[in-house]
Amino acid sequence: MLTHCDLERAWSCGLRRARAGYSTLYVGTHELLMQLRAARGDGSYEKRLLRFTSPDLLIIDDLGLRGLIQDEPVDLYEVVRQRYERKSTVITSNRAIEEWPPFFGDPLMASAAMDRLLHHAHVLVIEGNSYRNPPPARRRKPTAAEAR
Repeated sequence: MLTHCDLERAWSCGLRRARAGYSTLYVGTHELLMQLRAARGDGSYEKRLLRFTSPDLLIIDDLGLRGLIQDEPVDLYEVVRQRYERKSTVITSNRAIEEWPPFFGDPLMASAAMDRLLHHAHVLVIEGNSYRNPPPARRRKPTAAEAR
């Protein structure tokens, strides 16, 4: 599990696992939850859930960028529960792990999900500036010719 992570590291991890023959799926948190919500509506929930619970490695990107609504906390919990001790999961977030429980809405569900996520986990906290948006001192200033 990666927190405060950059996408490049998660993507690289997934590529290495895929090249080694492991089934790998990368999905943004919003996309995962949106697909499960739609599957509830069309009756394909169990089939769609399998898409996220069966790969050897699932990379869920950007947990916590927006709050979870409606059945999303339950859907996220189900993905976590079904993968627990069976498959590898990488979760990237710009939030500290201590900020994750409120996303589940229900303290009991949050506790169960976090217990499963953190048991056997390797938590990597990457500190520093984003590679996408370096600090102002590292940004190259345009020359006078480029500014025209």
